[in-house]
Amino acid sequence: MVHTRGAGPIHHARGNLIPRVIGALFALGVVIACADARSDPPHAPPHHPVASRPATHADTMLDSAHAVTARQQQRCASDARLTSELAAIRADSDSARADSIRRAAQDSAALASADSLGARDSAQGGSSHGVRTTSRRRTRRVHHAAATVAAQPASWHDAVARRALGQTPLPGSLFPGCRVVSYYGNPFSKRMGILGEINPDSMLARLQRQADAYASADSTTPVIPALELIVTVAQGNAGRDGMYRARMPDSVIDKVASWAERRGYLLILDVQVGRSSVRSEIAPLVKYLVRPTVHLALDPEFAMQGTKVPGHVIGTLDASQVNVAADTLAALVTEYQLPPKMLIVHRFTRPMLTNHERIHLDPRVQMVIDMDGFGAPTLKRSSYLHYIFEHPVQFAGFKVFYKNDKPMLTPAQVVKLKPIPVFVMYQ
Repeated sequence: MVHTRGAGPIHHARGNLIPRVIGALFALGVVIACADARSDPPHAPPHHPVASRPATHADTMLDSAHAVTARQQQRCASDARLTSELAAIRADSDSARADSIRRAAQDSAALASADSLGARDSAQGGSSHGVRTTSRRRTRRVHHAAATVAAQPASWHDAVARRALGQTPLPGSLFPGCRVVSYYGNPFSKRMGILGEINPDSMLARLQRQADAYASADSTTPVIPALELIVTVAQGNAGRDGMYRARMPDSVIDKVASWAERRGYLLILDVQVGRSSVRSEIAPLVKYLVRPTVHLALDPEFAMQGTKVPGHVIGTLDASQVNVAADTLAALVTEYQLPPKMLIVHRFTRPMLTNHERIHLDPRVQMVIDMDGFGAPTLKRSSYLHYIFEHPVQFAGFKVFYKNDKPMLTPAQVVKLKPIPVFVMYQ
């Protein structure tokens, strides 16, 4: 048998293997080439993603403060509006003042009666059932008669303008570009104000309608709703520490704060110090006051001196105590880069706020003196004349009582008061 070279089973297998090896090498070359094409360019440094710093609570607070500042700046800081407000204050001339005095003189008999009532209230302690129901603010003891009203220098409106607008408002300032309309009270009591009188959803809807009414009455001034919660409630009993006041738990503040936040409203923490001090009562509230939409109010009616008891006499605060609050708020604004704070001081008698001309004015804190008294329109106008108009501090506020003002002044009437109220509260 003759075998041909390359014939037989072994050589046949080799002949089949060589093409397979060549094909495999070719395929491998293609894969390597594709991989090179997809890879990073030669000498390119490897990509390592930089881990971002986790946001801290301080970062979140700062972002929130800046956002609120920007939003309030947009709403409240129109140059045209500020110019208009300044002109309106300076335009309150002697004729407007004379008109106020004339209205008060027409009601001199009622004022004299109210003066007697106020003296009796102070002597007898006003309410006989303690201070748990702060809605007992009566026809508000006007301690003067209209016949005693004396003319003031014609420069009175210049003083108001200097006090109110002498400082350039900082970014995010509420006033004078906006008006705040608030509801007052405490959810623990139906008698302390509208805030706790009806269920929260109905109350918030009613507040929005009330704010809308002011926007309609004065279309040039944006309106911001607010909730004013009494967080420190004066008491007729001394309590465990003898301070004649009760502090609301954080759960109550958090609840009302959530109502405000849900609607984009402001929150105002109202303090009745009893025999405590402004400094002591503000201290536990700082954790809320560092929030950009939370503000502060002081109620001198329940600030007691010596052995006096809330509800038995009308209290008083001096400018030095108001300045403690103002300086605290100013420091918070700087430290946390907050928009300016609003500080409200309620007043319905002259002695309730002493040395008002010594109150610190600082662009970081916008001071509002709120005429806090109820009764007929003539009495309310007279109180506004004597306690706000004649004693300007900075900005003016006005309080309206749903049940005790008969009849109530309408929003259209309130916005025509002089000086112009930038803050209106409903109880």
